[in-house]
Amino acid sequence: MPTLMLKIAPLQNPERYQALAAALTSLTADILGKRPEVTAVVIDDLPRARWWVGGGAVQGATALLEIGITAGTNTDAEKARFIDAAYRELQRQLAPDGGFELASYVTVSERPATDWGYGGQTQRARQQARALA
Repeated sequence: MPTLMLKIAPLQNPERYQALAAALTSLTADILGKRPEVTAVVIDDLPRARWWVGGGAVQGATALLEIGITAGTNTDAEKARFIDAAYRELQRQLAPDGGFELASYVTVSERPATDWGYGGQTQRARQQARALA
C-alpha cells in the first residue's frame, strides 16, 4: 500500500497528472511488487517561482517524489531501480526536450508495518491475517 507524494514545477494540465499517476503506479507495481489497487498518488504542483535550488530559482521543470513503503519489503537493488526508473519517467514527462533540473529527487521512505495501514488496519495486522489464512 505505497503512497507516492509528488511535487512538481511548473504547473501542468489534468492530462499530465493522469499520465504521471498511471506511470508511477505501474513502476511501483512492476519494480517494487506493490498492488496497484491500494497505491495512492498525490500530485501537488507549484509555480516555478516557488521552487529554489542552491538559493536560486529553478529554470527548468523539477520534481520531488517521495514514496512510502513498508519496511523490509524491498531490497536495496529494487529501491535503486525504482529511483532510477521514476526519475527517468519524470524527466520524460516533464521535460521531454531537456531542461529537467538535476536537483530533482526521488526518495524511498520505509515505515514499520505497525505505523501505517489502510482500510483501518495496520500493515502488521494485514500481514498477520494473511499468515493465519
